[in-house]
Amino acid sequence: MKSNILLLLSILCIQCQSKEKNKVFVPEQSNNFIRVYKPAGDNFFGPDTKYLKEGQWYDEWVPNDHTFVKDEAGKWHIFGITHPLVESDPLNDGIHDGEYASFHAVSMATNFKEALEEHHFSDLPKVLPPKERPGEILANHAPYIIKKDGLYQMVYGHSPIRLAVSKDLMKWEPKGNLFSEVEGERDTALLFNDARDPNLLFHEGKYYMVYCSSKSVGLRESTDLINWSEPKTIFKTKTFDPESPSLIYYKSSFYLFVCSWDGNWDQKEIVGAYQHKTYVLNSRDPFDFGTDSEKQITTLNSHAPEIFQDEEGDWYISSVEWPQRGVSVDKLEWTLK
Repeated sequence: MKSNILLLLSILCIQCQSKEKNKVFVPEQSNNFIRVYKPAGDNFFGPDTKYLKEGQWYDEWVPNDHTFVKDEAGKWHIFGITHPLVESDPLNDGIHDGEYASFHAVSMATNFKEALEEHHFSDLPKVLPPKERPGEILANHAPYIIKKDGLYQMVYGHSPIRLAVSKDLMKWEPKGNLFSEVEGERDTALLFNDARDPNLLFHEGKYYMVYCSSKSVGLRESTDLINWSEPKTIFKTKTFDPESPSLIYYKSSFYLFVCSWDGNWDQKEIVGAYQHKTYVLNSRDPFDFGTDSEKQITTLNSHAPEIFQDEEGDWYISSVEWPQRGVSVDKLEWTLK
């Protein structure tokens, strides 16, 4: 009798453990965005484009893919794509015109919660315009910054994915190309023959870089940020073009946050080009996030999201150009489901 009871308890325990293993932490946002940064007017850094003139003042600037980083003094900084607002006809002709440098904004607060105020971050001079990185392509897109060996390391695109370093986040030194992608390197057609929107995760001694191509997200590995593995496709989709991926490790599992561009835009307003549907996929294996919704666990509201923590370990999700011009931040919590 006693042995039967012990057997039953063992079976129940195993079933409970199995159910617990099938549970996953799901990120949930509060949907209460605070716009912490709105770009100030500035002179265009050049060179001339179809719609923009070098040296000319433009009141309205449009940010996009961005990153948050904290300096040695504890102050928070934001870097990201920027260019003057272009209201061309049609709108899509000038939507990315002049995206040749990164904006740089700083908070005077050393606690991120104190920075969660409307228009809290202030502009500093733009970073790495073409004149400061001779020999490179004009585009300077989607910077992501991580610290290594006492230096801030910035990766940016689009392809070739490049590297720049800084001691203080103010003065940057370009270090050249890290890698390019060409047709045939991965089992998918590439958009403009490139890799876009790089994002880094440091996990167990390795750097994982995720980035987007047409209908897919790719991943490469490195131990030094210089030498990178061959590309691997970790996510495929038939229904949208992925943008602005973030790879997060949380509670023994990997999460891929990826923004969606479905191509549907009536071109009546600029904001329509900055779609704010972000899918979250979960996997124990960072090299396998499936196809389409196979491993999707939720959908969040954000365009070009960054997922990050403050000093106290609290989580946040950011968004640009939605719900307002600039960079907005929302709180993020993880719920076991």
